Amino acid sequence: MTSLTFTAKQTADIARAKSQCAIAPVFAGQLSEAAMALDKASAGALGKALALGDFKGKAGQTLMLPGTAGAARILLLGCGESAKFDQAAARETLEGLNKALSDCNAKEALLHAAELQAEGVELPWLLETLARGLVGHSYRYVATVSKPKDPMVLGKLVVNPGSALAVRAAQTALDTGAAVGRGMNLARELGNLPGNICTPTYLAKEARKLARGNARVTTQVVEEKQMRELGMGALLSVSAGSDEPAKLIVIEYKGGKANAAPQVLVGKGITFDSGGISIKPGAKMDEMKYDMCGAASVFGTMQAVVEMALPINITGIIAAAENMPSGGATKPGDVVTSMAGKTIEVLNTDAEGRLVLCDALTYANRLKPAAVIDIATLTGACVVALGSHACAVYANNEDLAEQLLTAGTNTHDRGWRMPLWDDYSKQLKSNFADLANIGGPEAGSVTAACFLSEFAKDYPWAHLDVAGAAWNSSPKGATGRPVAMLTRYLQDRSGA
Repeated sequence: MTSLTFTAKQTADIARAKSQCAIAPVFAGQLSEAAMALDKASAGALGKALALGDFKGKAGQTLMLPGTAGAARILLLGCGESAKFDQAAARETLEGLNKALSDCNAKEALLHAAELQAEGVELPWLLETLARGLVGHSYRYVATVSKPKDPMVLGKLVVNPGSALAVRAAQTALDTGAAVGRGMNLARELGNLPGNICTPTYLAKEARKLARGNARVTTQVVEEKQMRELGMGALLSVSAGSDEPAKLIVIEYKGGKANAAPQVLVGKGITFDSGGISIKPGAKMDEMKYDMCGAASVFGTMQAVVEMALPINITGIIAAAENMPSGGATKPGDVVTSMAGKTIEVLNTDAEGRLVLCDALTYANRLKPAAVIDIATLTGACVVALGSHACAVYANNEDLAEQLLTAGTNTHDRGWRMPLWDDYSKQLKSNFADLANIGGPEAGSVTAACFLSEFAKDYPWAHLDVAGAAWNSSPKGATGRPVAMLTRYLQDRSGA
């Protein structure tokens, strides 16, 4: 996979700057200053291309032309009408740029970015978004294919922000975006790996790899024997039918003060979900390898945070297990005891994510956290409610909910606030245990969140149901969400 680098550098003479691909913005048929400089150097070639009318400068539209002077190629980048260049238009513009760069044979490119800003579109935001998206375009799945797609040729993007004063801010934005993009790609890779490779044991090895060579990061893996000693009957009930042992993986990053309370991320890591005894239909069951995308997003976020060296303490907890049917599997109607001491009637073994998470949330309380956020591909009901555009956000703390929603808006990795009312909790009543693991057919995503809230009463807590956002069915593949939201949330908490 191509290792992309990003450099911010002022370019005094645009026409003579050497590059394999010079990128010039065009607003609705009007050449930018950078484009005019290149047009002059090319004896009016850019203006002639516009006069043909095929390229109109719409947002995201691109046109590759032979270069002149220092540039081997010139890429015209459509930005739409300058008066309507907002964040939505900017995202569309950058998506077109990323596609053009990933498709061309230039090993290096130079973007003249000074004019890619407007009211509400600040250059650092745009460059961070650009770097994150371009790194995402460089991702190729190669692990289990003999003839993978060709890698992206581009290895370096230089950005001319237009002034020497803007170089430092531009470089910081590019570095941040690239780090988040690489974190998202890690989350995508873990999600895309098949369940016979990406097992709980594999995730434990990946967590140890993350800590290797970094004094600020430590990894601990809690095995099933210790889980029994801790009373994690809910988590163990999920792995009971599988030959793969469950793992509780704890990754600690100490970037802040030694005594500062950590931000805790808890990821659902069901590496394959057959549904257990309440077995799923065969159609699309292969996609249940994605049931660990919550855990994958914790891995991706932790990697991004480590790369950015954020001045904050963060702990990632991965509750990893495989949910399979066998003679030893948990049965509908069984009652298990959680680490918190609450008994749970398992009415449906396919509602297993909340069982591994509830013990992980109880374990998180030992860390005296500043806040706890769990991330899970938890319910099909969430997909019905919100589709793939937003994850569902539940929280027992108003400030925490607003911080996450703001981070999601700023990164376009959006969430939508959902109710967490006692009225819904009544659906979880059981005649044979403290609570049932499902609440009936109504409001399935809400009652799942209400179940988890019973184990998160001692700290500020939020639950992100990412069942619709974490992967796509067509074309099939993990998305890396909500790494961008989580990383921005942590940046904001760290003051970085």
